[in-house]
Amino acid sequence: MRSLKLGMFASVMALSAGLAQAGEIAVIVKTTSSNFWQNVNKGAQAAIEAQSEHSFTFDGPATESAVADQVNMVENAINRGVSGIVLAPSDPEALAPAVKRAFESGIPVVIIDSALTDSAKGTYQAFLSTDNCAAGEEVAKRMIAEAGTEGKVAVMSYVAGVGSEIGRVGCFSEYLAANSNLEIVGPYYSQSQMALALNQTTDILASNPDLVGIFGANEPTAVGMGRAIMQAGKAGELVALGFDGNEDLQQFVREGLMEATAVQGSFAMGELGVNAVIDILAGEKVDSFINTGVVLVDQENIDTDKAQNVLY
Repeated sequence: MRSLKLGMFASVMALSAGLAQAGEIAVIVKTTSSNFWQNVNKGAQAAIEAQSEHSFTFDGPATESAVADQVNMVENAINRGVSGIVLAPSDPEALAPAVKRAFESGIPVVIIDSALTDSAKGTYQAFLSTDNCAAGEEVAKRMIAEAGTEGKVAVMSYVAGVGSEIGRVGCFSEYLAANSNLEIVGPYYSQSQMALALNQTTDILASNPDLVGIFGANEPTAVGMGRAIMQAGKAGELVALGFDGNEDLQQFVREGLMEATAVQGSFAMGELGVNAVIDILAGEKVDSFINTGVVLVDQENIDTDKAQNVLY
């Protein structure tokens, strides 16, 4: 079946080769209201500026939970005949039919950040992402190293069921369960809204004064979590770990409010994602999975090149 699908795609691509050789690459992310996704935009821009055949557009819903809006954006890109799509799907199931339609229309799709459902395999050409399970385990190891093996750890998550969340939060929790006696409080879902994460964390800190650790699993969630810790006067009283690397999170690390934050290669997702589409359109082979990596940034390494290359 997979070879049949690939053959079908090649046939459609051949029929539309004149259209596909140059034109618009649509970069569609989970939301445009986050610095993380704006850094993906910068990476995509860098890839486009390095060549002259293709242009690109950057779009995304107002919030990560506006899944229907993102589906419409993919459908609109297909309808206007884009040459390729770079997509960070907000929902693994809901975006799959639109990606299948792109495939049937001969439009190559590269998925970034979060996986689609397994049933969608064969309808996109590459997946670029942090290994979120490995990243979650790295954060869990740091939590045990800093907080010890006894007590409560709150998990502040973002959108339930998203591919990146399943790996990141799931493997964090599983590693703690297998390697410590730490008790998980949560997870709580902020819907990637900073204000909601702040309110949730404020409530959790008040109702669990004995917390030894807390993990904010993406940018808006970790920022809201950090602000709640600051407002509660609990900085330094529990081990706080974040995910992603905008200016707020960098400041939390520098001030010692946050022990460390795990930072993905968001710029690389945009740059390598667009380059993968360009390579596909040129008839070149691309790897089916490209790991864009993660760096655990703390006070000791925050000014090193390794950290500065992923912070934004």
